[in-house]
Amino acid sequence: MSFRHQNDPDLIRELLIDPGIWVVVGLSDNQEREAFGVSRWLKVELGKGLIPVHPKAEVVHGEQGYASLSDIPDGTDIKVVDCFVNSEHVGAVVDEAIANKDRLKIDAIWMQLGVVDEAAADRARAAGLDVVMDTCPRIEWRGVRSAGMAR
Repeated sequence: MSFRHQNDPDLIRELLIDPGIWVVVGLSDNQEREAFGVSRWLKVELGKGLIPVHPKAEVVHGEQGYASLSDIPDGTDIKVVDCFVNSEHVGAVVDEAIANKDRLKIDAIWMQLGVVDEAAADRARAAGLDVVMDTCPRIEWRGVRSAGMAR
């Protein structure tokens, strides 16, 4: 039985403050795309390691891109697979992340604002991956930062 996904604020905080590598699926060198700005913010402002994944396998923000998660070299330790793809395509990305979970030590799936696939989220959780869905790390950071200042 499936249930409607609810984002866990503690998980969001953990993922955003962890220094681990974020793979950004759908990231190209197109500066007009939201993925470009958010990924630059992740790298510059939060100091995240970054791996672009896009069929063109372009270098973005000085980082070598790959055509798919399966093309990322063995032994890479990935904290988050951040999905900047349409909802109808995110299930395939999640399935590829599940298939590469152990090889790439993937911890979590993050589906960007507007990206929703409850069945894919269920599959990811069943495979032992944490899931954040339908939100943006840049938006969530405001709350994390504010909560940190209040502590």
